[in-house]
Amino acid sequence: MASRRGSRPPLDRERVLRAAMDLADDEGIAALSMRKLGRRLGVEAMSLYNHVGSKDALLDGLVDLLVGEIDPPGEDEGWRAGMRRRAVSAREAFQRHPWGIGLMESRRNPGPAAIRYYDAVLGSLRRGGFSVALAAHAFSVLDSYIYGFALQEITLPFSGSDELAQVAGGITANLPADTFPHLTEMIVEHALKPGYDYADEFEFGLDLILDGLERLR
Repeated sequence: MASRRGSRPPLDRERVLRAAMDLADDEGIAALSMRKLGRRLGVEAMSLYNHVGSKDALLDGLVDLLVGEIDPPGEDEGWRAGMRRRAVSAREAFQRHPWGIGLMESRRNPGPAAIRYYDAVLGSLRRGGFSVALAAHAFSVLDSYIYGFALQEITLPFSGSDELAQVAGGITANLPADTFPHLTEMIVEHALKPGYDYADEFEFGLDLILDGLERLR
């Protein structure tokens, strides 16, 4: 037993947060507790408080870890390219960590990665010619779209084109085409077309928002 303890990597804040992220990914954020986390790390739950002072501090750290996976806009790229890249990156992060959608904006104590990220987004918009107020509006509408799309994508009753075809086929089989012609048309002539991927809708909507912001700018 002593040799196994000796071979275990030393416990530190980074290791605690990574294990918490894995646990949240596997079982959902509601399942995250100090006791479960301690079991996953092979330590007593009380020892975790040497590295994260409370459950709230643990959640704050998780959010900061997630934000650190999002590519912020760079100082040497245009605002539109930066906003587009960070939006795509944020959606991908939420796909990896679905619990983050409800948690990210609920925390009162943003960590260093979150502060850097928020500042980089606003800085990109200001350098791009946005007023302070318009930069705030742009940040809000983009994040609302990113979070909303990510949430919708996570809760869809299908994953991939094969499952979509099964779901759509079940709908159309019981759908009188002459009664609901527009819905039938959309399913048959759009959603069931070869190569259709619902994920492509994200960038279509994102470009609409960016086009609108460009006009306002």
